[in-house]
Amino acid sequence: MSVTQPSPRRNNRRSREIFAEAEKVLVGGVNSPVRAFRSVGGEPLIIERGHGQYLYDADGNRLLDFAGGIGCLNVGHADPGVVKAASEQLARFTHACFGVTPYESYVSLAERLNALVPGDFPKKTLFLNSGAEAVENAVKIARAATGRPAVLAFEDGFHGRTLLTMSLTSKVHPYKAGFGPFAPETYRAPYAYCYRCSYNLSYPSCGVACVDALEDFFKRYVAVEQVAAVVVEPVLGEGGFVVPPPEYLPKLRALTDRHGILLVADEVQSGFGRTGRWWGIEHSGVVPDLLVTAKSIAGGLPLAAVTGRAEVMDAPGPGGLGSTFGGNPVSLAAAHAVLDAMADPAFFAGAKRIGAAFAARAARFKERIPLVGDVRGIGAMWGIEVVKDRGARTPARDETAAVAKRCYERGLVTITAGTYGNVIRTLMPLVIGDDELEEGLDVLEGALSEAA
Repeated sequence: MSVTQPSPRRNNRRSREIFAEAEKVLVGGVNSPVRAFRSVGGEPLIIERGHGQYLYDADGNRLLDFAGGIGCLNVGHADPGVVKAASEQLARFTHACFGVTPYESYVSLAERLNALVPGDFPKKTLFLNSGAEAVENAVKIARAATGRPAVLAFEDGFHGRTLLTMSLTSKVHPYKAGFGPFAPETYRAPYAYCYRCSYNLSYPSCGVACVDALEDFFKRYVAVEQVAAVVVEPVLGEGGFVVPPPEYLPKLRALTDRHGILLVADEVQSGFGRTGRWWGIEHSGVVPDLLVTAKSIAGGLPLAAVTGRAEVMDAPGPGGLGSTFGGNPVSLAAAHAVLDAMADPAFFAGAKRIGAAFAARAARFKERIPLVGDVRGIGAMWGIEVVKDRGARTPARDETAAVAKRCYERGLVTITAGTYGNVIRTLMPLVIGDDELEEGLDVLEGALSEAA
């Protein structure tokens, strides 16, 4: 198959003008993604509207979106059901704060999530604003339920930018550098990142030793009886879209059960159909005690949730949990529409279709493009790890940025990931059509080939 080259963005004058103003009024930390394109010769992009799998910039250029607002748009841009539900709610009331004057949509969405989250036991749900806030509240709940202070997370994991979630997060630059000191009683151990095994072992002969090593970790770094929760991403997100071996999560669950530790599944990026099932953890058969959701829960509107065992969720005392905007009625209305859209079997079929198409390309990438060190994924959650040398597996950060730039210039929006900044990740809306998917994969293949 020949690799097509869609027309580049022909005009970006208005985007340049807006970006010039942004440089004057926005803090550098917020502006950094566009600055990064500038640093490798790219041009700024200012979005004006979106529809389905497409974005349209201020100059009228159409771009295919493989980023989805960092995984917030599994149902696509401006999904008609989401737009209708949010618009109707806006006309009724925009905010009331559930803790002061409750409303039915909060209760009914909690009922729906309780039914969808794995586990044959009573559950309860708390709504919040963002993934970081939800992770932080999951830790609060776990500490209240167990009476223990410590929390264990994993290397290459990402859980947010608040002080506690930044402390749990592994990647130093740009997320943690200069922001210490960090929250106490937070610990990290190696994840099952088989391509870069911290123990220099190989799967499957290793027997998933990274879980066994936690017993020694509890002797050297933190007493096991002090650990309230293990917080784990079923598939690493920002860490590089790493899919652990099938034995990993069951072994981790057995360890937490053995020591009375709660298991918290961070499904902020892997949830809501991204992996081809409601939740990434479902592929393992593991049932977590608490499950954290955000991003695609409300079709692009800010909403997050913690759902878990009723007796655990009820551990904090009255007033111990809450949020002024958490469970905003407009976001809740959008979330109901998202769940309605996902009730269509075709929605999950879309994730599997994307996964099959990407898997078919993966072998070709590795065969033809020396820069491609590893291609891994599940459902529609795939990562391409770019390396300078396959033998040494030396991260190719600059080349990865160049690939993203080439894609961007040819009308494809992608984002990078990984502790070394050398992974291209795919977060396209799951409603993308076959032709558009193939077009995007063609652009991506061409960019990788040219950067090699």
